[in-house]
Parts: sequence; structure tokens; C-alpha cells
Amino acid sequence: MTQWTSAMGAAQLARLLNSQQERPAGPGTRRPPAYRALADGIRLLVLEGRVPVAARLPAERELALSLSVSRTTVAAAYEALRGEGFLESRRGAGSWTAVPAGNPLPARGLEPLPPEALGSMIDLGCASLPAPEPWLTRAVQGALEELPPYAHTHGDYPAGLPALRAMIAEGYTARGIPTMPEQIMVTTGAMGAIDAICHLFAGRGERIAVESPSYANILQLMREAGARLVPVAMAEGLAGWDVERWRHVLRDAAPRLAYVVADFHNPTGALADEDQRRRLVDAARSAGTVLVVDETMSELYLEEGLSMPRPVCGFDPSGSTVITVGSASKAFWAGMRIGWVRAAPDVIRSLVSARAYADLGTPVLEQLAVNWLFSTGGWERAVEIRRAQARENRDALVVAVRRALPDWEFTVPRGGLTLWVRTGGLSGSRIAEAGERVGVRVPSGPRFGVDGAFEGYVRLPFTVGGAVAEEAAVRLAAAAHLVRTGATGGNETPRTFVA
Repeated sequence: MTQWTSAMGAAQLARLLNSQQERPAGPGTRRPPAYRALADGIRLLVLEGRVPVAARLPAERELALSLSVSRTTVAAAYEALRGEGFLESRRGAGSWTAVPAGNPLPARGLEPLPPEALGSMIDLGCASLPAPEPWLTRAVQGALEELPPYAHTHGDYPAGLPALRAMIAEGYTARGIPTMPEQIMVTTGAMGAIDAICHLFAGRGERIAVESPSYANILQLMREAGARLVPVAMAEGLAGWDVERWRHVLRDAAPRLAYVVADFHNPTGALADEDQRRRLVDAARSAGTVLVVDETMSELYLEEGLSMPRPVCGFDPSGSTVITVGSASKAFWAGMRIGWVRAAPDVIRSLVSARAYADLGTPVLEQLAVNWLFSTGGWERAVEIRRAQARENRDALVVAVRRALPDWEFTVPRGGLTLWVRTGGLSGSRIAEAGERVGVRVPSGPRFGVDGAFEGYVRLPFTVGGAVAEEAAVRLAAAAHLVRTGATGGNETPRTFVA
């Protein structure tokens, strides 16, 4: 019986391997043999989740041809991986990826670090902050007071609680976008919203245009839904969206959907101006593409007096082109899994109908808590706390990274929760691997790209500040040193940090 569940083609594996930058040879170090470098590259792809566990690898001859190396080199690399527990083989069934016994399965997205590991590891993987108390507690208490009437019903509200739908619609209207409750569906977080949209509009094999880079978890969601991702490169720094490039891609590839984060883009932090928004909507309308706009970061502006542009849906008065997704998870707390969709009423009806075969509805108590925040003014006060936390952390992290890693390059964003950093010519994947050994967890750039792009980047979230930010930068510098000098092995033990 074969043990592999998917297959990796030779050309695809070669692209991923070729995207990895070679480690610079430090003083006194020797370049590893070709088979060792190949084995290390495949092992790194498995550890990062970019090659799935239980994926059948191409035959030795096929991979040798794609990489322009000898079959002996590939055979030796496969044998090394088998010896390390990263490859299993069976005559007649081929070879497939594995992880050694006792190792955790690699994550393909950006899952939070388990709480039990927080004592020895600084987690820069998840862009989420602690709850802005006392507002979480007050919201839950207010929700409990409002709960009794709902407890006498079946509790299933596929479109969301009517009171919360009305409150969200009022919020858009207050921003200058007239909205009816019938244009709102409450979801289980923004991920739930985008998953529902993808299933409604983009079946398996459909094209979806995405920013490059883009949010890793959304890219993985779309891949697992069977979508064919069409990357559209972002401009350097915070310049954001090259609308002419978008216009050409939408016209030529004719994707069914396009996904953008126009407000403090994840991971770059870019903010689209009104002209970019208007032209992007026009390009999508002309191509017949539905534009899905992720607004989860829109309230996280971190500079006083920053004038925010109109929402993207404000440039689509007919409501036929733009679907907007919002969430409480970034602006308030990741544990509050409440999201929403704003779209034309007929789209909302279709989404609600399809929901009968998914999750049926969003938890009532959490909806009541968010509704309490919106209706009492608690939301604005909580978001002010969140902005202050993120601003303080951002400034501390910027100072710490510039001090510890002066050759790393980045542009400081005016909002959001992430810093997109060019790692001075080093491999972001190797820095992430080395970081696990010295006590800092950081996602590498390729997680945010398609087919191995952004190997020379890492993403740093504004989740730590003060002395922890200083220590995180020191550990990142230690990881960069390991990569720069070609050090291998797992003898480095994470240090316990006490704030």
C-alpha cells in the first residue's frame, strides 16, 4: 500500500529549490557537496510546509534533468534524506516526504505558537496582540445580559444576528457608504468569509489574482480550495499597487476573483490611495472580475492625523464588482472570531444559502459581544488601546532591528501589524529554520508568495515591544549569523526570556 497522498512534479520542485538563495560562504567555511546542498534544500521545503508531508517526489532521473545535475547527486541526496527520516521509499511506489519521529508536523500557514512553548520561544509568527482589556470582559458581560431572549430560539442565524447586521451596516453608512442590513452577512472570522466567497465564485481550477506578496493563510486557503493563483507583483517599499500591471493581468488571465488588502497590506504595510482604489475597481469591472477587498487592518492606522482614503467599495456604487470583508480579529482580538461580508443583496443571499452546507452560522454569544462594543462606544475605545499597543511595539521593533541587524532593509508602515524586511541577501527560509534553534519564531518570505518567491525576506509583526523586542532582534541576529557562516546542527538551545 502506498503511503503518499500527493505528488510533486520535477519542474515544480526544481522551481522551489532554485528560489532558495545559496548561503554565503563565511570565513573558513567550505561549500557543501552538491548532494548535501540538494538534501538540505528539500529538507528545508518540508520543514516550512512548502512541500507537504507524504508528497511523492519525482524520480531521480526526472529531478536530475530539471536541476541539470547528475542522477548520482539526486540519488545521494535522497539517501541522505532517508537516513535523516525526511524521506521514505518503497520499491514500485517511489519516495515520499516524511518527518522524523517526534518532530511536529510542519505548518503550511501561520499558526500561533502553543502556549506551553512561550517560555523559551519568542513568537513572531502570528500577527495578533493580547485582548484590549477591560473591553473584552465588559463585552462578554454585556453579551450575557442580552443572551436570554436568544436562548429561547433555535440559535441558528445563517446571515448573522439582525441587530449586529444592522450595526455593521450603520458603520459603513457612517463612513459615507450607504449600506442596508441585507448587504451584510456575519461570518466566523475573515477566513470564514473568504472561504465562503471562494466556494461561491471560484470552483476548482478557477483563477484568482492575488497580490505578490500576500497574506499566507489566505493563499493557502485558496490553494486548498483548488484555485489557480495568479500573482500580481506589488511595487517596492510602500508604493503598493501597480494598477497598470493589474489591468493587464485581469484582462489577459480573466480571473474569476481578485483578492487585495488595500488598507495596511499584509505583509508589506502599504496603504492604497484613492486613485489606486478607483482605478483598481475600474480594471476589475472591465475584466468582469469580482474584487474581494480585505479590510481587516483598516482601523489600525498608527500615525496621528493620518487621513484614511475612502473604502474601496465606495468606488463601486452599483455594488456589482466589490465584495468587502471585515473582522474583529485584528482590530480587537484574534480570539473574537467574528467577521462579515458586505456585498450586493443577491450575493449575500447566495452566500447565506450556501452556508447551509458549511457551518450554519456564527456563535451567538460572540456576535452579541461585538454588537455590545459597537452600540456602547466600547469598540472605539478598545481600538484606541490596540493602536497604542501596535504603535509602541512597532517603534520598539524598528529601533531594535536597526541596531542588531543594520544591513536588513525595510520601510516603516503608517499602520497595520507587520514589517516586511529584506534580509541582507540571506535566505529567509534558512533564517526561519535557524531562528527555531536560537529561540525566535519568524515566518520566511516564501510563505507570502507563489512558487518560491520572496526568499530574501521575513515578516516581523508588531506583537512584542520593549525588552522583548530587543531580545527578539538579538536572536534574529544570532540566526542570521548561523546562516551567514553556514553553521548547521541543532546544538543551540533556546534561552528562556523573562520580561
